[in-house]
Amino acid sequence: MSTKTTSGTGALPGEGGGHHGAHASGLPTTLPARRHLTVAHTHAGRTTRTVLDVVVPVYNEEADLEPCVRRLHMFLRHTFPYGFRITIADNASTDRTPIVAGRLADEYAEVGVVRLEQKGRGRALRQVWGASSAPVRAYMDVDLSTDLNALLPLVAPLISGHSDIAIGTRLAGSSRVVRGAKREFVSRSYNLILRRSLAARFSDAQCGFKAIRGDVADLLLPLVEDTGWFFDTEVLVLAERAGLRIHEVPVDWIDDPDSRVDIVRTAVDDLKGVWRVGRALANGALPLDRLRRPFGDDPRDRAVSDVPGGLPGQLIGFCAVGAFSTLLNIMLFVLLRQVAGVQVANGLALLLSAIANTAANRRLTFGVRGRARAARHHAQGLLVFGIGLVLTSGSLAALDFADPQAGRSTEAAVLIVANLAATVLRFVLFRSWVFSNCDDRPEEGGTDDDRPEDGGADDDRPDEDRPGNDRPVDGRPEVGAADAALPYDAERTTAS
Repeated sequence: MSTKTTSGTGALPGEGGGHHGAHASGLPTTLPARRHLTVAHTHAGRTTRTVLDVVVPVYNEEADLEPCVRRLHMFLRHTFPYGFRITIADNASTDRTPIVAGRLADEYAEVGVVRLEQKGRGRALRQVWGASSAPVRAYMDVDLSTDLNALLPLVAPLISGHSDIAIGTRLAGSSRVVRGAKREFVSRSYNLILRRSLAARFSDAQCGFKAIRGDVADLLLPLVEDTGWFFDTEVLVLAERAGLRIHEVPVDWIDDPDSRVDIVRTAVDDLKGVWRVGRALANGALPLDRLRRPFGDDPRDRAVSDVPGGLPGQLIGFCAVGAFSTLLNIMLFVLLRQVAGVQVANGLALLLSAIANTAANRRLTFGVRGRARAARHHAQGLLVFGIGLVLTSGSLAALDFADPQAGRSTEAAVLIVANLAATVLRFVLFRSWVFSNCDDRPEEGGTDDDRPEDGGADDDRPDEDRPGNDRPVDGRPEVGAADAALPYDAERTTAS
């Protein structure tokens, strides 16, 4: 029997090109609505049961590879209710790892091998995940530090259509972890840095136990630049910033004392990656809009009767920004009033707070990223500021006409009322004029039937196309369309 091995020697998508993210031709440019995956799906004209592709990246793991794959295969074969494939991603190993991997691929129909001539866990995952046709793609470390009982909870939200990415976390309250104090400190410190610098909300970026939906991987991976250990973090940060749903599973995890990861070098590379990604996000250099799900796919997006789409969230964001701007305006007015007249102090305070207000609403309320049309938005914001200036200045002029001896507290009270009125007017103008054309959600035209079944690239892996291999790669018989939605155990019982 021939060994099911493919090679990856060329440059990967996005490598050397930064975050521009040119994706493969033929792939959708936006994400379809989430759908529950069926047991059997059609890809490239063939019906396959392979729902899950588990990647095991290895480098010089001749001792651990065989027991890992045998244990993983046995677990999946006896407990996983869907078709699966195990792909060994060989990162340019120089020992007997390729021989061991080839022997396992010959023995098991569900095992394949991809050989890369360059090292890097990120490079291996991007190569294999990008070439896979499976609608769910996962990876785990070869030492199997994570208890395999967490695998089904990991992929279940992806299969059901609830989430886009799933990760194991060692830092949840219900996780059970056995590892040394040094690794514990490094892990918690790193995740703290992510939360403070990149505003990350996920708890554990580097646990070697993750899964991603295939349609998400096809559009997200070309945006990821790192090829090493920071790959996981970059995927999660970009996905979170794009609004994708990340599911976390508490895991039982036992540290591998034979781990050969260079902690210092990895930490330095990770900090460089944090700086690079943070700068790209701040500059708006990433086309994250293509990762948005269609509006209405999230239950939170469902229309409210007689309320325009997106209005509730925009009102909340605008009110928060408005409250901050009002406080800023009053503080600036009180400070400037010490050295300037009432009209000059009001004008300068309103100008400075309006600039900050426009920038905050542009990014936080209406979700506009990058520098495109920024100058235009701020120019329109200044016109809105002019209208607010007329309203507030007119109020102060009216107060001065009615009571020339009014005290500072009275002036501030009148200014607060006038600012509240100006705030309402500002929201109406921002929504209907300044940011009216900045809705970056995908258009809702078309149906799910117009889109590819799994959004993935063609799978040209030899293990599925070998002459004489009439059964699918997962080793289970072909099914008809009527059986496609049944769980595997139900199909097997019906057939018998």
